[in-house]
Amino acid sequence: MKYTLPRYMLMILPFVLLLPACYYDVEEELYPDTGCATDNVTYSGTILPILESNCFICHSEAAKNGNVILEGYDNLKGHVDSGRLLGAIRHEAGFSPMPQNQPQLVDCVIEKIETWIEDGAPDN
Repeated sequence: MKYTLPRYMLMILPFVLLLPACYYDVEEELYPDTGCATDNVTYSGTILPILESNCFICHSEAAKNGNVILEGYDNLKGHVDSGRLLGAIRHEAGFSPMPQNQPQLVDCVIEKIETWIEDGAPDN
């Protein structure tokens, strides 16, 4: 006994097969560009939280890994002024890439640190 599809199913089949082909996504709607807000970057409100979540585990007064202490504005400022902080977080040649054995910080975080440094690295 041979089985055949009912006539109405044969008429619907082409539309069902084409439906997935009509679907599309607009990248801008799925992943909106939130930008990187680098205005109003301050030490206490922007830089310190970045350091606390990414650096202090190894470079605090208690840890002192590599004899690098970033905890406290005065300690940090020495590394900023020498260029060691930016060289390390940008993974530039001649610097130990930081965070060590971790991926580079996201671009927006680095941009915020660069902005703060370009503004004179104020203790604000």
